[in-house]
Amino acid sequence: MFASAMFGAQALSLRSPPSTALLGPSGGVVRTEAPRHVGGLVIECSSRPQKKATAHHRKTRPRKTQPWDVKRKPTVYPPLPPLPPEWTLLSHDDSSSASAAVEVSVIPPPEAQPPTPSG
Repeated sequence: MFASAMFGAQALSLRSPPSTALLGPSGGVVRTEAPRHVGGLVIECSSRPQKKATAHHRKTRPRKTQPWDVKRKPTVYPPLPPLPPEWTLLSHDDSSSASAAVEVSVIPPPEAQPPTPSG
């Protein structure tokens, strides 16, 4: 693997990074170097990196602020229809063996009639 691919092209240059001049506490000029950036390598210093996104979503989630929305109850759905007779509902107590087998019966479709010639 090439070093330029790992560290970026900036790491291979021999010139020094740009510096900025600041006044020190005694009035003299203090030279500080700009931070060095390494190509594609990123060091994550968070012990829980997903906390940032989770905190953002919790902070910006939609709120119920309108009175009609605050008083709204959950949707009530009609009960589910009963299962068809060819289906069998098994509970966890009915397992007679380690792997319970499900018996399925296939009902063939009605015979298709040949198309009648029109004319």
